[in-house]
Amino acid sequence: METAQDICGMIKGQRRHKETWCWNEEVAEAGREKKIKYGKWKKENTKEARMEYKKSRKNAKRVISSAKEKKQKECANDLNDSVCQNEIFRMAKQMVKERQDITGLNCIKGASGKVIVHEKGSKTRGRSTWRNS
Repeated sequence: METAQDICGMIKGQRRHKETWCWNEEVAEAGREKKIKYGKWKKENTKEARMEYKKSRKNAKRVISSAKEKKQKECANDLNDSVCQNEIFRMAKQMVKERQDITGLNCIKGASGKVIVHEKGSKTRGRSTWRNS
């Protein structure tokens, strides 16, 4: 496996959420605090540190949900404005595009360099490629 990684390299997949539309400074601060408390809990491994972490985790969830709710209400109020409607439609279009499955076949080119459209042609091209190797 290591040899394959050395030769081919390794890439990361796409981020799942490209846009965090409800993120603000308050949410970022709650996330930072939670991360610090988690590190402290893992380092000390005490009940007090774990309780602090659980408290900050609960606080972070509360802050995130209130920020989402605020942003959703803001978006709902902006539905009547034509400029904001375009922004909402853009966000919806992006969400749909992210959830689409990739479909289709890989293109196979024949000996002449043209793309083979028929399945029979792609099978014969594959056979000739395997025989030549």
